[in-house]
Amino acid sequence: MSELFPELAKSADDLCFLHGMQTDLPAHPQAYLKMHTGSSQFVRPSLGAWTHYGLGSMNENLPGFITITPASGFGGAQNYGSAFLPALHQGTRIGAEKRPIANAEMANLKPKLNASAQRAELDFIQALNRGKLAREQNDPQVEGLIESFELAYKMQGEMPVVMDLNQESEATKQLYGVGEAASDDFGRKCLLARRMVEAGVRFVEINHGDWDHHAGLGTKLPENCAAVDKPLRGLLADLKSRGLLKDTLVIWSGEFGRTPHAEGQDGRDHNVKAFTMWMAGGGVKGGFSHVSSDDYGYEAMDGKVSVHDWHATILHLLGMDHEKLTYRHAGRDFRLTDIHGNVVKEILA
Repeated sequence: MSELFPELAKSADDLCFLHGMQTDLPAHPQAYLKMHTGSSQFVRPSLGAWTHYGLGSMNENLPGFITITPASGFGGAQNYGSAFLPALHQGTRIGAEKRPIANAEMANLKPKLNASAQRAELDFIQALNRGKLAREQNDPQVEGLIESFELAYKMQGEMPVVMDLNQESEATKQLYGVGEAASDDFGRKCLLARRMVEAGVRFVEINHGDWDHHAGLGTKLPENCAAVDKPLRGLLADLKSRGLLKDTLVIWSGEFGRTPHAEGQDGRDHNVKAFTMWMAGGGVKGGFSHVSSDDYGYEAMDGKVSVHDWHATILHLLGMDHEKLTYRHAGRDFRLTDIHGNVVKEILA
């Protein structure tokens, strides 16, 4: 592993590398959308929404899908949206891109009324919503509102506790790099993610942008690696020590790779023919590398893995058949992988 990841290298035996990743879209918005939804052209449910639809929630008092500081561009809310799936399955956003997560909070978690008055108010609103739904018979937006109001009511008691990192010991915070200038922000995101997984949130996504190094590679790449190195190691070590890693699939990836040749004097351009992503836990082989690129790192060789293959493999690791996880919409059955996708069986433990 690169010398820029001295901490993550300590977890190398838990990592499963896919070196043959490919996509067909060299532009960020399209490739980013395809990575999240399987399509760059149409509005489709996100991977997180499909996962929540297929597996359901593990804690009825918390959202089943949470996205932490998602990218505001590159498709925006589509990347964590539910599209034609019921609105219940869309992601709940916490924080905003390029803003410190330490200052992020979920609005309206503190009730302004006492419990009985708030319950009475909510019951009245829900009666109106159910009356409209009875008249319309089929209105996904109203159904989503009914579910979201109930969930919001339940979240008031549990979500503030989950988001309170002061519940963690100083040793745990140090493990994630919290309090260190380089890694504090991403360390907080990873620690939040572990707390959410432990509390029963089904799918958690963390975003860390600014890896588009067309120039300034000599300074920007070390800075980004320092920001995520210790938190990633901390997340894997913490999950493992708590017995959660074997049941939790951790994924690290971007939407495409970079060229092996320079752009300008100190940059790299987009490369869709070969990029590496890794997984850990959740039933993958640890300390394993799947295929490789050519000698120059320009193009994947045998065992190329498309985004559809990647999605099929993720669903398989989560206990679902990508060909059977379907939803009837507009006269036909839709699935995350459309008519494509093969499970990469070589990486299965």
